[in-house]
This record gives sequence, structure tokens and C-alpha cells, in this order.
Amino acid sequence: MPVITVHMLEGRTAAQKATLIIDLADAAKRTLGVPDEAIRVLLIEMPPEHWGVGSRSMAQIRPSRPNEPDDR
Repeated sequence: MPVITVHMLEGRTAAQKATLIIDLADAAKRTLGVPDEAIRVLLIEMPPEHWGVGSRSMAQIRPSRPNEPDDR
């Protein structure tokens, strides 16, 4: 049973997260040949002050938009 875990900054819409879950599950089905019901996708959202890059938090790096998603 594949378990796909995604850590990301909070701020995305429910629709964006639903699409991400679908796309990740589809990729697992296609590449691993597993049935949909065997796949688990976990989205773990973090506030910007809990996400560090080097010695600074994302809240410090992006103070003008602390709740916007990471646009990597």
C-alpha cells in the first residue's frame, strides 16, 4: 500500500488540494500498478512560521504574504 505524504505551506484551496490528491493517486496507479483503494495520500499543512529555510522561517522570508502558498 503506497502512502504518499506531502508537506506544504498552508493556504491552498480545498479544490487545489483535491486535485493534488487525485493527480498523486493517478500517478501511483499508473507507475506502480496498484488499485485506487490501496493508495493513501496525506497532506500535511504547515503555517509559515513553522517552515524553516536555513535559519529563517517562511514568515520571515515572506512577511508581506504569510498565508499565501509556496509557489515553487
